[in-house]
Amino acid sequence: MPSISKKGQHMPQSPIRKLVPYAEAAYKQGKTVYHLNIGQPDIKTPEIALDAVKVHSLEILAYTRSEGSDEYRNKIAAYYGQHDIHLTKENIIVTTGGSEALLFAFGSIMDTDDEIIIPEPFYANYNGFSTASGVNIIPVISKIEDNFALPPIEEFEKLITPKTKAILICNPGNPTGYLYSKEEIKKLAAIVKKHDLFLISDEVYREFVYDGATHYSIMQEESIAENAIMIDSVSKRYSMCGARIGCLVSKNKEVIATALKFAQARLSPPTLAQIASEAALQTPQSYFDDVIEEYVARRNTLISELEKIEGVKVAKPKGAFYCIVELPIKNSDAFAQWLLESFDVNGETIMVAPAAGFYSTPGVGLNQIRIAYVLNQESLKKAVHILKEALKVYKD
Repeated sequence: MPSISKKGQHMPQSPIRKLVPYAEAAYKQGKTVYHLNIGQPDIKTPEIALDAVKVHSLEILAYTRSEGSDEYRNKIAAYYGQHDIHLTKENIIVTTGGSEALLFAFGSIMDTDDEIIIPEPFYANYNGFSTASGVNIIPVISKIEDNFALPPIEEFEKLITPKTKAILICNPGNPTGYLYSKEEIKKLAAIVKKHDLFLISDEVYREFVYDGATHYSIMQEESIAENAIMIDSVSKRYSMCGARIGCLVSKNKEVIATALKFAQARLSPPTLAQIASEAALQTPQSYFDDVIEEYVARRNTLISELEKIEGVKVAKPKGAFYCIVELPIKNSDAFAQWLLESFDVNGETIMVAPAAGFYSTPGVGLNQIRIAYVLNQESLKKAVHILKEALKVYKD
């Protein structure tokens, strides 16, 4: 029998999606499952984006340019200009989601066995992207006790080797909800400049910052114009996860030219989704104001309810819509599966994401879960009540 590649064997399962079969089995048993596992917002997609697809006048659903249409990229650049990020369309490549943008970035700047430093916990698919690209993640651990703030810059320095090519952050963070300060971004800018590295910033949650804070992008740091690569997406901003439109942004012409070759190899990003995404740029600020107000209320409800449970520790997110929760258990993978297979409260249970999959260091995060607060407040209260009751009876 032909053998599977070593790369395929090492490809990690998604901690967000691997429990889906157990959730489906719970549905068949007639259970209600509250999904805390995945960042799929229940916020409605802006009508202007959906209407653009309904009323388009295309007669042929043709390819677009590999880097995305000129009109759309010009409008993306104008959007960034409103956020003090000054670009032209030549700095932007439209991708099939932020995921493809990350793969293009990895492929453009790193070779097999090169290293990338990432503060962990981090977005679980970074593990998958690194495996697919033959790249080694070198983790620097941030801690729940510090609310997952940027680790001391000295910890990064210790990890830099001749194989180190980049530092990657997610700002605001998935799965932690941590928002990096301007001072922290400047510290990272200084270290990549000093060691001639790239700084990749996944900024897909840039609109979702709370408590009067502001988002500071690496693209605002002119000193690292040649070092900075930004990843973005429409998925969360406009509740358009299924559109699969993102972008790679850099002022480094060689990075853009190289990434374009990867873009040409996959031909073009989806045409109809670009039409929807271009229209979404006209979404009024009032939409975001309402969404942020709703997420702040959900965050506050979730944190308040979790803090009532004995033995539970939770970091308070400042952005995005996730938090890491530490539980009085030994193995959250087993616990998450048990919740779906063997536990319910009046026919209701919850689906969570085991947090070990958001680390690359073996054995770390085993007693943690990630919760996405993308449900309404009433559902969040019910979900936390189910978690509380489950912890009373669960045996490791």
